[in-house]
Amino acid sequence: MGADMDVGWARNIDKPKNGFDVTLHTEDKAQGQRWFDQLSEGGKQGMPFSETFWSPGFGSLIDKFGVPWMVNTIPSAGWKPPQG
Repeated sequence: MGADMDVGWARNIDKPKNGFDVTLHTEDKAQGQRWFDQLSEGGKQGMPFSETFWSPGFGSLIDKFGVPWMVNTIPSAGWKPPQG
């Protein structure tokens, strides 16, 4: 559950990030990329959507409304992180 608040109720709510991210998880990397791309429109990417040591696709951003997001792809059985 989430709710919007006014500065009278939640101190610093008008400040960027403010201690939370909305996170979306999917098992489909292509779906994660679509979500990331759509949420990024008019916003600012923090970490571009790409493979990480824990996920075949992950990215973070702040959307055009100032809401921080993380989009994460859940690895399938047998997935191996990139070797670096």
